[in-house]
Amino acid sequence: MSKQKFVATDRPTRLSSKRSTSEPQPSTTPTTVTGRRRTMVKKAPKKSVFLPFFGIFLQLVIIGIGISVITGTSIAFFRPEPVVVAPPETTPTDTPKTTPTTSPLPEPATKTELTELTTKINALTKSQPDITVETYLTDLDSGGYVNIKGSEAIASASMIKIPVLVAFLQDVDAGKARLDEQLVLSKDVIVGESGGLQYEPVGTKISALETITLMIIISDNTATNMIIKRIGGIEEANQRFLSWDLTSTVIRNPLPDLTGTNTTSPEDLVNLLSMVEQGKILSPRSRDRLMDIMHRTKTNTLLPQGIPPDARIAHKTGDIKSVVGDAGIIDMPNGKRYIISAIAKRPSNDQRANELIRQISRTVYTHLQDMPKPKPVAN
Repeated sequence: MSKQKFVATDRPTRLSSKRSTSEPQPSTTPTTVTGRRRTMVKKAPKKSVFLPFFGIFLQLVIIGIGISVITGTSIAFFRPEPVVVAPPETTPTDTPKTTPTTSPLPEPATKTELTELTTKINALTKSQPDITVETYLTDLDSGGYVNIKGSEAIASASMIKIPVLVAFLQDVDAGKARLDEQLVLSKDVIVGESGGLQYEPVGTKISALETITLMIIISDNTATNMIIKRIGGIEEANQRFLSWDLTSTVIRNPLPDLTGTNTTSPEDLVNLLSMVEQGKILSPRSRDRLMDIMHRTKTNTLLPQGIPPDARIAHKTGDIKSVVGDAGIIDMPNGKRYIISAIAKRPSNDQRANELIRQISRTVYTHLQDMPKPKPVAN
């Protein structure tokens, strides 16, 4: 006990000496207290220093929590506000201009005859007076065109399959047909010449997508008759062609039509492909489908022979004894695009007509390649 009293009385003594130099002794503290009492007096100042700061800290925490709650509530309250605010009124002059997705390529405002190119093509055809080549082309960028007897009706051969393909894809866009539907091979559509479907048994089912693909890439005549039947028959097909203002394009007999009774014109084919390219008669999806199929045409002996390997062509040929021709869309590496159709009347199966079409294709490509691409018109 004596040791405890010594410790208790020793500490207050030193504490009191320090406090006497820094702050006055509280008047309420008795100076004549026992050692235990003095020990308690020593602990009291520590609590008086710590508790005020703790209280202040606790108040700050509570205030911070309160501010956070109020701020969060304000943000939650005001955040939806921009969604419900009505957009500012605009006049017709400041309405933003948008390009329709169905018309990726604007139609040229004016059309100008490419007279120099016309002269070059005429010079080529004069060397073969017993062969008549009808030619029509349009430069999709400048609107320049060439028309050498291109509006005259001529036997279409398998080039009639281009408008048949467009008609079917138009029905797909309208929901009247589906690419995955199964078409039945019937006896009335089976014909010879091009294609392998003629060797399949009656009742064979084939998807519409595969049918239109065979119709173009290997020029399957049976597949063509199946698609003509699917779009409503010959008369319905002809009415569709007229609705596109194709005045020379007429189906008179099922394929293969070796006598050339079915007709078209280079101008009809170029105008049709131009409408497809500009998104006027097919949806973008169907347009892309058509381009994909026509890029895969197997017969590349005519127009493709006049363009370099780095140019692309989506096209369809036609070849019977009296007529040979080709029609297609050409994409040049420099970004220019043009559509051309060249169809030649010839002595029976005369290959000079094929060579003339190749020369015309080469001449057109070279001429347009050297022409500067027009600058885009600012909106």
